Amino acid sequence: MPTTGDYLKLHFIVLLWGFTAILGKLVEIPAVEMVFYRTILAAAGMGFWMWIRKIPFHVERRYFLIVFFTGFIVSAHWLTFFISGRIANASVSLVGFATGSLWTALVDPLVKRKPIRFLEIGLGLFVLAGLYVITAADFDFPFGLFLGIMSGLTLALFSVINSTVIGHVNPAAITFYEMAGASVATFLFFPVYTTYIAPDHQLHLNASWTDFLYIAALAWACSVYAYLAALQLMRKLSVFMIALALNLEPVYGIAMAVLIFGQSEAMNGRFYLGALVILLAVISYPVLRKRWSLA
Repeated sequence: MPTTGDYLKLHFIVLLWGFTAILGKLVEIPAVEMVFYRTILAAAGMGFWMWIRKIPFHVERRYFLIVFFTGFIVSAHWLTFFISGRIANASVSLVGFATGSLWTALVDPLVKRKPIRFLEIGLGLFVLAGLYVITAADFDFPFGLFLGIMSGLTLALFSVINSTVIGHVNPAAITFYEMAGASVATFLFFPVYTTYIAPDHQLHLNASWTDFLYIAALAWACSVYAYLAALQLMRKLSVFMIALALNLEPVYGIAMAVLIFGQSEAMNGRFYLGALVILLAVISYPVLRKRWSLA
């Protein structure tokens, strides 16, 4: 049975994840190199914590393969999220990310072979209307928003997968092996990145001490702690409820982005109107679900 402390913990996690777009923009090295360092530091930090706490690393082979390769999806999530923030801005990446609950509403029933709820589909269409408002008129970052939406999709994918294995694998082991898998996936992406994406076709792994400080904060606070805590909450809260709460991340993140970055985050009025539509869809869901007595 969820407690008030569980909900407070969930919102603290959302606040931390809302800060990732801010930290990501403060880091000067490119997004791909940043994700590589972040995942390595996260895996190392989680592994060290498991060793100190004497948490076993052993995982059954079938679950190990699921968890490790889920790390590839985690890598894709972070790459699309941070690249979105770089080519657009933090606000755009956060709003695209906010579609994660819609994707979860679609992916979770498919994976678990449950009926799709039409209320969730309707709210999903409401979210798409909000996205249309954002992209209409003089909005300048359509590709950045697309990548943000892809980060929402990949978030839904690895969240649903994690909800299926959390009863069989220790959350710390899931975090460790998924971070390790994400670092391997990012490393394997390097040749594609340098050949087709990087402007100068080179890697830039020479990070400053300031960059390493920000990346360490991303790795240990926003990844190790927040990721582990979210997995632990999956034992008490549904994956859709967690995804729904994550839609508040843009509220926290955009507010912090405007405070820290100022004018560069000041979007046009349509952007914030569309963001409001998305948030209304999120807020109305639990009320409508209770009224219509959905299971």
